Amino acid sequence: MSAIAALWLALAIDRWFGEPPARWHPVVWIGRCLGWAGRRIAPPAGAPARARAAFAGGALAWCAGAALVAAAACAVAEVASRLPAWAGPLLTGIALKPLLAWRMLRDEVLAVEAALGRSLDEGRGRLARLVSRDVGALDAVGVRESAIESLAENLNDSLVAPLFWFALFGLPGAALYRFANTADAMWGYRGEREGRQWTWAGKWAARADDLLSWLPARLTALFLWGASAAAGAGLGTLRREAGRTPSPNSGWPMAAMALQLGIRLGKPGVYVLNEAGRSAAAADTPQAARLAARGVALAGACASAAIGCIALRGAA
Repeated sequence: MSAIAALWLALAIDRWFGEPPARWHPVVWIGRCLGWAGRRIAPPAGAPARARAAFAGGALAWCAGAALVAAAACAVAEVASRLPAWAGPLLTGIALKPLLAWRMLRDEVLAVEAALGRSLDEGRGRLARLVSRDVGALDAVGVRESAIESLAENLNDSLVAPLFWFALFGLPGAALYRFANTADAMWGYRGEREGRQWTWAGKWAARADDLLSWLPARLTALFLWGASAAAGAGLGTLRREAGRTPSPNSGWPMAAMALQLGIRLGKPGVYVLNEAGRSAAAADTPQAARLAARGVALAGACASAAIGCIALRGAA
């Protein structure tokens, strides 16, 4: 049961202390390595199209990076297993914490609302730190909707999915997921980005993240659905709304958030979720944060139950 203690220790560290300094943050290290590798695997914009070579390079680089991250996590897990009963969970919890980022996500989303309360331009500027879309044409409602969408979508990426894979495979599982998610964020683009062509070079990373996020994204939606005190919509409606987004995964937590808050969320020209809902108001952002916080508690409880069941089955 040491894994359960490590899980709650990581959540407690996240709540009380937030993110470690960048120089000690393993996800920052992963991002820097991916940036270095990306400049070597993605062809410059305008270069002759070599789809197979770009795809193969991206796949090989992803696999090499994943192997290194998994090996490092396995080494930490091995050291933790050899420590005294009190020290092993402590080391594991400290190592797991940087792979979870709930407090940072919540604080950034609430900061968007606070900035929006001062001015639209300040709200747009703060949102630009959180999303990759163009925020220049968004009005106040659009800024708020985008922030709430980001909260819902990243609740999976930053917390539920790492906990899911930690429950199944321990620290290596959580670390491998965070590598895959970071690789998708940096490589998983269609077309040109920062002077390089990513359509094929980033395809493996994008599909790997889709695969590893498939079930956690749906669990995130269920946690949000179950965390609301309101009656909300049925699961059939949730499934239908989730299918409106191009992504196979991100629509689930976003649709759950929209339906449970009774608001409309969308990306102009791409999709609208809960179209019959009202426009998001200033009070909806903190309400979304509270709903997500209850979802975090549910995710922690379910991950703990899963770890306990796996341990009991292994002992039988």
